[in-house]
Amino acid sequence: MKVGFIGLGHMGLGMAANLLKGGHDVTVYNRTRTKVEALIAQGAKGAASVADACRGEAVITMLADDGAVESVVFSDGGVIGSLPAGALHISSSTISVALSERLEAAHAKAGQRFVAAPVFGRPDAAAAGQLFVVAAGAADALRASAPLLDAIGQKTFIVSDAPKAGNLVKLSGNFLIASVIEAVGEAMALIGKAGVDRRQYLEILTSTLFDAPVYKTYGALIADGKFEPAGFAAPLGQKDIRLTLAAAEDLRVPMPLASLLRDRFLTLLAHGGDKLDWSAIGQLAAKDAGETTS
Repeated sequence: MKVGFIGLGHMGLGMAANLLKGGHDVTVYNRTRTKVEALIAQGAKGAASVADACRGEAVITMLADDGAVESVVFSDGGVIGSLPAGALHISSSTISVALSERLEAAHAKAGQRFVAAPVFGRPDAAAAGQLFVVAAGAADALRASAPLLDAIGQKTFIVSDAPKAGNLVKLSGNFLIASVIEAVGEAMALIGKAGVDRRQYLEILTSTLFDAPVYKTYGALIADGKFEPAGFAAPLGQKDIRLTLAAAEDLRVPMPLASLLRDRFLTLLAHGGDKLDWSAIGQLAAKDAGETTS
């Protein structure tokens, strides 16, 4: 397919590269030109503007937050004004439910199609084409998006014909990951202060009760205190919990743990953690306990 890709950050760079490997005709746009040039070397075409990336059958956006998506989609020369009628916008960004609803309505009014397709996985999974995709949208739009989603992920889960449901599933998943990070951090603070080796403790946990990638990946980062470079930066984690709570408020679903996580992220950011991986909230319990962690 002839597809544009907008947003070559930690995740987008690998995703766009895998579209090229999948044989698609890819045009890329990013504010940082060096990332565009890296993909041009792999066979992509460079776009001078957002509009230039919207000339094909589809465009994929992978951007940091609601503000970035709104700027790219609704501005003069943006996606809405540039994408041909009948063409497809796939949003892989982790955005609010409210913005997803707005995007669906705006694309329908413009005669375009919209699919929400946020992904689970860190940058290494994006580079390897091993993301898990959560897709939602009209049946015809989902069929059209399938070859592109197959190129970036190992499996696509179709959850609804309403795009906002895909975004809600993604937010709820990130809430659960953050919950694991906090719980592991508290447990490690407890055993660490008693003199138990954190790495050995992690091996025990992941060899018995918690043999899952989320515990292995984030447990290792917490045990080693390795929060830079950030695979997923702390401000993005804070944003996702904030959006989860906004969705919960609209649906009148109390989420006490999410409220705790919001405060944990705010604590981390208040102490200068903006450049750290979001797993750095897992070190807060040890600091609260008076531990010195490496």
